[in-house]
Order: sequence, then C-alpha cells, then structure tokens
Amino acid sequence: MTLSPLSSIIFVMQLSIALPCYNEEENIENTINDILAWFKEANIDGEIVAVNDGSKDATGDILARLAEQHPEVKAVTHETNLGYGSAVRTGLDASTKEWISFMDSDGQFRARDFNILLPHTKNFDIITGRRLKRADPFMRRLNAKGFAMLNVLILGIWVRDINCAMKIFRRSIWPQIRPEFSTGALVNAEAFYRAKLRDIKFKQVFVKHYPRMYGTQTGADIKVILRMFRDMWRLRKAGKKAILKG
Repeated sequence: MTLSPLSSIIFVMQLSIALPCYNEEENIENTINDILAWFKEANIDGEIVAVNDGSKDATGDILARLAEQHPEVKAVTHETNLGYGSAVRTGLDASTKEWISFMDSDGQFRARDFNILLPHTKNFDIITGRRLKRADPFMRRLNAKGFAMLNVLILGIWVRDINCAMKIFRRSIWPQIRPEFSTGALVNAEAFYRAKLRDIKFKQVFVKHYPRMYGTQTGADIKVILRMFRDMWRLRKAGKKAILKG
C-alpha cells in the first residue's frame, strides 16, 4: 500500500514559553538550556520570550548573549522593575506561536513537565498546572492559602493552586483573558476571572515542583502582597460589565 504524502506528516506543536526574570543570573541560563533541550527532544516548534524585569544583576547580559546564540530565544527588557504580572503579560504579548505559555525562570519547574499539559490542548483552551507538592517555605504556602480565600470571597473564583507558574493558553483567546489591572501576583487570578466571565473552560493537571537552588524568592515580600491587594481592588472596582465590554 502506498502512503499519501499527508499520512507521513508528523504533527509539530507550536509553543511559545514566556519567562519572567528578575535578578535570576544564577538560574536563567540553566532554565533556557533546559527548555531548548526539551524543544529538540519533543519536536516542538518553539520560542522562548525572556523578559528581564528591571534586574539589577547580570540577568540582562546573560539574556542578550543567549539571544545571539539561539534563534529560538527572544529577549525583552523592562528598564525598571514593573512587577511579576507585568513581566508575564509582556512575555505573552510578544509570543507568536499558536499556543503560548509561561513558567518561572528560577528552576522550580522543568520544561519536560509541559508534556503533561500538552495532550489536553485537544479539548481545552487553557491548561494549568497544580503543584503536586510545593517545594516552598511554610510562610509562602500559608500566604497562598490566604490568597485563595480572597479569590473566592472577592472575585468568586476557585482554582486550586491558581498561582502555579506553568500554564498554557491558546493564543487566539489571549486578548479575552489578558490581565489589565494586575502588575504583580494577581496576574493569574485576573486571567481566570476574565475566563470565567466569558465561560472559557480550563483543565488542571498535577506537575512537579522543585526546590529553588539559587537566588531569593520575592512572593512573600510585603511590597508584593500590598501590590496584590491594590490590583485586586482595582479589578473588583472595574466591574463585570466594564471587563466584558473591553
């Protein structure tokens, strides 16, 4: 039996991965190399959009070098620190593939674990990870529980481990769920809030979470927490009608 030309075509996933980076000079090169290796291993037509969010260390220099060495790497720079949510938004805005995603650049996720999310792109427009066992200090985990309760009480959304930094979106829906008010830790909650208002369904799957080996976490910083409260108030004040109209 002779096979038709179409029968020999192998499906290639098109995927952009945005990496928000703030003072990650000890982690960012390993993270990017991990993603590049996975692209090759999994036959991914991929790009990496690394956003240097006003880092004060050598993160920007490392990203510039990696962008020169690898055509898959795109480096974007915020001259000043605008916040985690702004960096995620910038990275996803600059992503060009059919599917867009993000993960943290601090080494607490592995690119190969996207293999757990990708099969669900057949049936869902949003696929989000849920950390099987959080490799974070007690206070950070406690803050996460309090944040989850606020999401329920103020925004009426309930997503387990909503801030898990391993998510995939179909790029065509990004304008509908793109956060506008969240510059910091509220970025995930606002995206899910907007998805809920538009009845966009999501799938959640367990992913591994690894200990941070280098650098300092900023999630429990008082400035980050206060920014989150400010953004949540702005989002709530905007109202559902205004958000759906936008």
